[in-house]
Amino acid sequence: MTTEAGPVPAVELRASTNGRVSGKNWKPKKTATRRSHLPDGVKAKSWEDRMEKTKKEKAIKKLQLEMKEEKQAEITRRKEITAARKKAAQERQEFEEMRAKVRFLFFVI
Repeated sequence: MTTEAGPVPAVELRASTNGRVSGKNWKPKKTATRRSHLPDGVKAKSWEDRMEKTKKEKAIKKLQLEMKEEKQAEITRRKEITAARKKAAQERQEFEEMRAKVRFLFFVI
């Protein structure tokens, strides 16, 4: 750019982000975004620590599953015992009814 007096000196920008200056001294300088939505385990711990924690959690879940299966097996066993007792009682009752019918037939004849 030139004028009648000569070339116009270029105005230098102060050093800042992209050459822009806010002019407000109270504004903090911009920094990289901190990802606060990440879990604490991912932000602070190493891969080995996380894998160790995962391994412990899997072991706990496996133990819980085994305990749950044992409890269910015990409940099933008790139900089977109860069903067998009811069946035996039903058979005894039917046998007694048949015996009573047979006695009655002997007395009638």
